[in-house]
Amino acid sequence: MQNKSSQVIELKVEGMSCTNCSLGIKKALEKQGFTGVDADFTTDDVRFETNNESNLSQAVKTIESLGYKVAFRKEDSLDDKPEKKGLSSIEKKFWFTAVFTVPLILAMFIPIDLLHNDYFQLALTIPVFAVGFWHFGKSALNSLRAGVTNMDVLIFMGTTAAFIYSLVGTVYRLGPDYLFYETSASIISIVLLGNMLEHRSVKKTTSAIDELTRLQKTTAKRITQEMNEGQEYVEEIDASLVNTGDYVLINTGDKIPVDGEIYWGYGSIDESMVSGESVPVDRTKGDKVIGGTILEKGTIKVRTTATGKDTVLSQIIKMVRNAQKDKPRLHNLADKISAVFVPTVVVIAVLTLLGWYFLGDLPFRDSLMRGVAVLVIACPCALGLAIPTAVVVGLGRTAKNGILIKGGSVFDKFPKIEKVIFDKTGTLTTGRFRVKDLKAMGGKTQQSLVALLYSIEKHSSHPIAKSIVREFKGAEPVLFAKVEEERGIGLTAWDKQGNVYQAGSYDTVRALTSDNTHSIYITMNNKLIGWVDIEDEVKPEAKEAIDYLKKQGITPVLLSGDREKNCLEIAAKLGIEEVYFEKRPDEKLQIIEEISKNYKVAMVGDGINDAPALAKAYVGISMSDATQVAVKSAEVVLLKGNLSLLSKTFASARVTQRTIKENLFWAFIYNVMAIPLAIVGLLSPMIAAAAMALSDVIVVLNSLRLKKRRLPL
Repeated sequence: MQNKSSQVIELKVEGMSCTNCSLGIKKALEKQGFTGVDADFTTDDVRFETNNESNLSQAVKTIESLGYKVAFRKEDSLDDKPEKKGLSSIEKKFWFTAVFTVPLILAMFIPIDLLHNDYFQLALTIPVFAVGFWHFGKSALNSLRAGVTNMDVLIFMGTTAAFIYSLVGTVYRLGPDYLFYETSASIISIVLLGNMLEHRSVKKTTSAIDELTRLQKTTAKRITQEMNEGQEYVEEIDASLVNTGDYVLINTGDKIPVDGEIYWGYGSIDESMVSGESVPVDRTKGDKVIGGTILEKGTIKVRTTATGKDTVLSQIIKMVRNAQKDKPRLHNLADKISAVFVPTVVVIAVLTLLGWYFLGDLPFRDSLMRGVAVLVIACPCALGLAIPTAVVVGLGRTAKNGILIKGGSVFDKFPKIEKVIFDKTGTLTTGRFRVKDLKAMGGKTQQSLVALLYSIEKHSSHPIAKSIVREFKGAEPVLFAKVEEERGIGLTAWDKQGNVYQAGSYDTVRALTSDNTHSIYITMNNKLIGWVDIEDEVKPEAKEAIDYLKKQGITPVLLSGDREKNCLEIAAKLGIEEVYFEKRPDEKLQIIEEISKNYKVAMVGDGINDAPALAKAYVGISMSDATQVAVKSAEVVLLKGNLSLLSKTFASARVTQRTIKENLFWAFIYNVMAIPLAIVGLLSPMIAAAAMALSDVIVVLNSLRLKKRRLPL
């Protein structure tokens, strides 16, 4: 719990590239006494609490002593992060090393003397090794300072051992059997390639917080003076300059700049970002409006009740930020293995060298070679490729199937999911409306009722009215002398004979019937002549997706801001038994948190109101036709908004995870079997390196198999 006297400091830190980078910074700051520390390498954010802002310089010094750069302090005003143009640092490193690595690899296939010259290979390897030494060495050192041994420790050891062994072979003119420059260079370049692809998958998408912040950046028409003649003086200013109590004018199509209360006018407002309902709501004098929503039709004047951090949108931003901060992050499986394996290997190599030199009476050079042989054969360089290669192929395969996955950790999470929570509108349904049922009464035929309804509703721009007109297109039109629309009530029409027709909500017929279960009621001369039921169209693939989850033993859940009746109808159609309805964004988040205490939860949504829940869930899944905020909050995006891709996502994750485990097996099998042989001198460094290279090849080929593997649907 945050101390009342403390404040949250947020920094932008450059150079974080993995979970262990974040973990190192977190541990270092906690050792300095900072509390509430959180570091997120995907957004470059570092947050901590302090009761003395003068401690900020100490935190900056601590972070930069680990080799990272504090770019700037991110103020509470949520200023945009400055954008950098051109190639990123990791991209520059990869392309630079690739230029020198390609000739070294070609030497394995092309019999050109120059390519096989040891000094030429050394000259090509030095720039690559220098980049790898700095890049992986710095990360390895930082991880050791943080008390963990990450993958970069292994990569640093492997590339250094191969380079030094080759350098010794060159200096002592031991011949081509001692030259493994291409091994050192290719490992560095391939791992940098994997890092670059992962970097792109993360950085191609800006954070959900940035997207939400952009919604706040708008202008406002502030009413600064009212004249006795009823005229007003209006000035257009930045919305951030509006104060509580100010009066604001909002016209059709404007984004509402503040939270407030309407004191004049009426309008139809798209509040889907908060409620999740795709149908605009009618608001008039005395009603509340929410900043960031859109006035689709009408003109209103609003008295400002909340600005800045106090608005509903700002609260959503805060929820997304906290959800991202608190969500669990899995440590890389390879890093967990290396935490035990690396120290063990180092100890064995040192004992081999010392044992043969002092106890075996071998010359130091021979003892050193046996120690290096242990390092080379034991160094799980293939382990550095086991996960990145499978992840890269897995990401490519899912992308071809129309699934965008942001980061390899998702492949590890998906098989553990126990419940999938769906939003309704736009996720399980299309957001388009259709006529479900229609009944004529009072002597009217169904055909005449359709004609009346079509002719009345075509005078409205309301989404439900448009859907009725679209569905009844071609009906015989009825000519009316006049048609009027009353916001929130319905439409009234008069024919030339003086008959009065009305089509509207239950409020228009409350005195005529107690049946309030229908969407639209039609009256003639204050007598009920029919009703219509409207339903949100269910996506054709939704039932298939729900059935798949049930077969996999995963429980589907419906969580929506829509009304109870609509939610229960959709749930019954799809076979969903667990239903939550009429929930605000904060309530959705609470439900996700509550369910997450006992289950691994995936959330599928498409609206701004889903963003906090998407960020909080174990895995967040959004539709590509969703709001940008939902897309940015999620870890998985189903392209074309197609729910049938959900089953392919689960299947692809299982296959990719299986491939990773197979890769890890092949990465270790040679090492484990050959270490005893290397210790007793029966395995030369050359054969050890060849075995190591063979395990690399097998791992890469096994990863490539993932492209053609059959999905277990």
